[in-house]
Amino acid sequence: MAQANLNREWPLRRRDAVPKLVGRHEDFLIVAALAGTVRDCWSMTNDGSHAFAMSGAMGAGAMVAYGLAMQQPDRRVLGLVGDADLLMNLGALATIAATPAANLSILCVDNGMFAETGNQVSHTGLGADLEAIARGAGFAYTCTVKTEGDITKGAGMLRGPGPNFVLLKVGPEDAPDAQGSLDAVFCRQRFRTALLGHP
Repeated sequence: MAQANLNREWPLRRRDAVPKLVGRHEDFLIVAALAGTVRDCWSMTNDGSHAFAMSGAMGAGAMVAYGLAMQQPDRRVLGLVGDADLLMNLGALATIAATPAANLSILCVDNGMFAETGNQVSHTGLGADLEAIARGAGFAYTCTVKTEGDITKGAGMLRGPGPNFVLLKVGPEDAPDAQGSLDAVFCRQRFRTALLGHP
């Protein structure tokens, strides 16, 4: 039986590494999928209106970000997803690569487990390589960030030609404790207002 690998050999903590990779978050329209990455987003943006937080939509993060990027070609879009979210809809990577959006970046935070349902080991904890899958799906620009030394490359890629895919390998610690609203109607309306109000 395969041995679980919960990324313990990599020193990066998600609450430090995600903000370093994203940098100036206002440069992006951000779609955050599920609780962990939503809290990552809230900790950076203080629940900002340029970020769309989803709840209960596992598997939809990358595709919602892709749809937004296709409809907002003059804005930079960041899909902030977790490994479990992406594993539920790997076909999203093939769809994005087949009809690419040059303004789209996908940042996948991979802790090797299903944190929202009890920290069970995920497929990536058993060896699945999401960067290799993204490359195989047709992404021309991909990288894996495992150490502090990888962050500069990953941060540059998120702002480079898209679509691009950055896999951030982190340890099993919890996402930040940041809080914000997950009311679906409120989140949708606020995000729509932010889009319409942009010049």
